[in-house]
Amino acid sequence: MGRMHSRGKGISSSALPYKRTPPSWLKISAPDVSYRFISFLIARRFVFLCLVDSSIRQVEESICKFAKKGLAPSQIGVILRDSHGIAQVKSVTGSKILRILKGHGLAPEIPEDLYHLIKKAVAIRGHLAKNRKDKDSKFRLILVESRVHRLARYYKRTKKLSPGWKYDSATASTLVA
Repeated sequence: MGRMHSRGKGISSSALPYKRTPPSWLKISAPDVSYRFISFLIARRFVFLCLVDSSIRQVEESICKFAKKGLAPSQIGVILRDSHGIAQVKSVTGSKILRILKGHGLAPEIPEDLYHLIKKAVAIRGHLAKNRKDKDSKFRLILVESRVHRLARYYKRTKKLSPGWKYDSATASTLVA
């Protein structure tokens, strides 16, 4: 599929792993398993489930910790991939990062891609305040804001934004501050 405001076809993408299970080399420590040993007394086969449950809880706690620091879901995924060796959170926990954040009430108010477009529009407006004759930036601002409006219309339709939400260039800087 082509881009909206350029000639690019967008053929580059990341390769998803063939196996959707967590890799065998991924070792997550399980410090909070002690209260789960009751299931060990009932049947020995539940010990594995207890270890998996605690590792899922540990990954979710680290996701919440990063979200409380103010990181976006994509940044959280990059940190988990690079520092902790978790290539895909969904293969470990069974749910995506944003769904985990919504479950804990830490999801961002506006979606991340819309947030970054608004941030770009605010930066271009700041540039235009200093450089009024920059015609190319005026044109690029029109393109960015049209993408904001199109994306906002999509998110209203899919009920990820409230129906009364409206992008206003005057108050956009408060959204990204």
